[in-house]
Amino acid sequence: MNDLENRIEKALGVLDLPAKVRLLTGAALFALYPEPAIELGEVVLSDGPTGVRGSEFAGGRVTCLLPNATLLAQHWDTAVAAEVGALLAEEAAAQGVHVVLGPTINLHRSPLGGRLFEAFSEDPLLTGALATAYVKAMQERGIAATPKHFLANESETERNTMNSVVSERALREVYLLPFEMTVAEADPWAVMASYNRINGITGTEHAPLIEGVLKGEWAYDGLVMSDWFATTSTAASANGGLDLVMPGPAGPWGTALVEAVREGAVRESVVDEHLRRLLRLAGRVGAFGPRREPPSGLPAPDSPARRRQLRDLAAGGMTVLVNRNSVLPLENPGRVVVIGRHATETIAQGGGSAQVRPPHVVSIADGLTAVLDQVSIVDGVEVRQDPPVAAPGTVRDPETGEEGVRLVARDASGTLLVSRHLDWAETAVGFGTALDDVASIELTAQVVLGGPARMQVGVRGAGEWTFTAPGHQERFELAAPDGPGGGVLHPPARTVTADLEPGAIITATTPGEPGMRVLGLIVRPAPLPAAAAISAAAHAAREADVAVVVVGLSQEQETEGSDKETLALPGEQDALVAAVAAVARRTVVVVNAATPVLMPWREQVDAVLWAGLPGQESGAAVAAALTGEVEPAGRLVTTFPARDGDGPAWSTVPVDGELPYTDDVATGYRGWSGEPLFWFGHGLGYTEWTYGAAELTAAEAIRSVRVEVANSGSRAGREVVQVYLRPDGEPVRLIGWVGVRLEPGQSARVDVPCDPRVQRIWRDGGWHPLPARGEVLIARGLGDVRITLPVGP
Repeated sequence: MNDLENRIEKALGVLDLPAKVRLLTGAALFALYPEPAIELGEVVLSDGPTGVRGSEFAGGRVTCLLPNATLLAQHWDTAVAAEVGALLAEEAAAQGVHVVLGPTINLHRSPLGGRLFEAFSEDPLLTGALATAYVKAMQERGIAATPKHFLANESETERNTMNSVVSERALREVYLLPFEMTVAEADPWAVMASYNRINGITGTEHAPLIEGVLKGEWAYDGLVMSDWFATTSTAASANGGLDLVMPGPAGPWGTALVEAVREGAVRESVVDEHLRRLLRLAGRVGAFGPRREPPSGLPAPDSPARRRQLRDLAAGGMTVLVNRNSVLPLENPGRVVVIGRHATETIAQGGGSAQVRPPHVVSIADGLTAVLDQVSIVDGVEVRQDPPVAAPGTVRDPETGEEGVRLVARDASGTLLVSRHLDWAETAVGFGTALDDVASIELTAQVVLGGPARMQVGVRGAGEWTFTAPGHQERFELAAPDGPGGGVLHPPARTVTADLEPGAIITATTPGEPGMRVLGLIVRPAPLPAAAAISAAAHAAREADVAVVVVGLSQEQETEGSDKETLALPGEQDALVAAVAAVARRTVVVVNAATPVLMPWREQVDAVLWAGLPGQESGAAVAAALTGEVEPAGRLVTTFPARDGDGPAWSTVPVDGELPYTDDVATGYRGWSGEPLFWFGHGLGYTEWTYGAAELTAAEAIRSVRVEVANSGSRAGREVVQVYLRPDGEPVRLIGWVGVRLEPGQSARVDVPCDPRVQRIWRDGGWHPLPARGEVLIARGLGDVRITLPVGP
């Protein structure tokens, strides 16, 4: 027994039952209780898939905003995943955070999933390998990772109650595999249980999965925590293997768990085991026993080093989907017109708990203007129903003149309680701050304009409001969307269009009320009617040498808490692209989205760059990719349907509370029978590749593949050699891949290790080898198979 385990056992002997149980529920939204009696310090947690937000849900500390998970995964590179894990660990350490709530390793089952932007891919092997590298790198730096959500949490509709009905075989071969790989190779110090039920049992109470598989078969010694507000029982969850209820301080354990132990419904040894795992986590992150000194000298989120790193992470994962006549990269492009609301209001991150507060977001318009000589910007069509809060630089505090807004809070008699500057046009209330018990909250801002302009102004946030702008005053109420966290994850909005002069003041006041809310001010240029916007765009495109049309989704589609109903781009964006393509000399479409969209205009345009949600350096990354400064060498991590309804799994809406996983083990590309818009693994890059002789090494399973690869194009580039196994009578599956970077004219002999864990079948309660007959596909994506090798006698 090592020193940490000795200290844990000693601590268990010091505390009585109530003191032990108290530690098993969070002390706050993102913190655990300290306990001086056993030298246990406070443990701080933070959401983290795309950045370490810290303990404040909105308006908190400035932190790095990374590219989203799918964009990072499109590198198909475990070294990139490790770089991301290390970066996030540094960001966490700088904020005093001990536990990062990520990575998300659920799979892309249906393209409608609203939260897919947080998850790596539709493939369990690729997801597991990336997660393993990410977790290792983070924990090597003393910060705990928390793979989530355990298990079968691939959609958001009715997420707190829905029942994922999944066969034992599909669970084992597909949905458990990323967790199995991560536990076996990276030993994550925490795992998060999901909201949903799995085959009738709630995730936080699922003894067969938590006690049976995770802690039993896999011998996992870390902590299992609940998703936020997911735990609804006392004895069932405690006996089911859940170790920690989050958040706190209220919750279903506490005194109820003490009583359950005293009544014999839960053994005290069960409580001891939960606390043992909690103290093990605390010891590993330096909060139990000797404290770990925080690192110093780390790069700031807006430092040149971080900015360059984040730009390259984003640009390198972008994917060239179409590139007719090598229109990309843009070299001496002449007059370029950049069109679309996403060019100026670039979407850098998805919605929900993954959101962070970056130092800035470089828009695609600004990024291209910085590197090209002749650029004009033309607004596009409206893409949102609920506009975002005012962007930095659009509002000032009328009292100090600083960038941001003024927040004033009063009590019931009108006495001033709080008056402070916010450098972000949004704040959160109901999270245990001084604003929780006030009678009224007022947000005021001065609108920053270069001259008179037609603007869209208003508020975001549930509640009763009084809103005032020059020449306008109204009272209204905005209802929070249904479901837990509706007022936080999806704050409603209301706007008006007004002709404003520079320095115009807008004010919004709402009464204080119980519950968590996010409140903010909206200020943005008023969008044109769609027909007028499309006409203006077409006119500008006709006069340019290259039209770059930027389209995409927003946090209304890619968010926690809801799923999409269609893959069509919102608004009149398809009509905008078609109109531009009809008149432009060359049309390049940049898609600012993380998950598949329909592209009815694909055959009309010259190039399509899939840009993802590129993070704080969005515009710089898109510019680097379009000009070829960084090769967008990404390969897709999910299959793109050509039409709504295509693919092996579509609906995310439970029927009578149940969502059957009818695709079984044929999830994603494994189950496609027709031709999608783009296959899993597709990506052109900026050079050409030739494949030569190949051979495979096999015993009970395919162990490796060796193949000759040559860069036959005119530019240096990175190729991702993908190896698939198509066993007789079983779905095709990825079994290995390797990235290789070559100069023009160079060739290399590439060895691709193949993972045996995707070459087995779960049957009759155990693992068995796949059929010994079939074929191995060596490919640039499943739509571009270069070599087929037979397998078996």
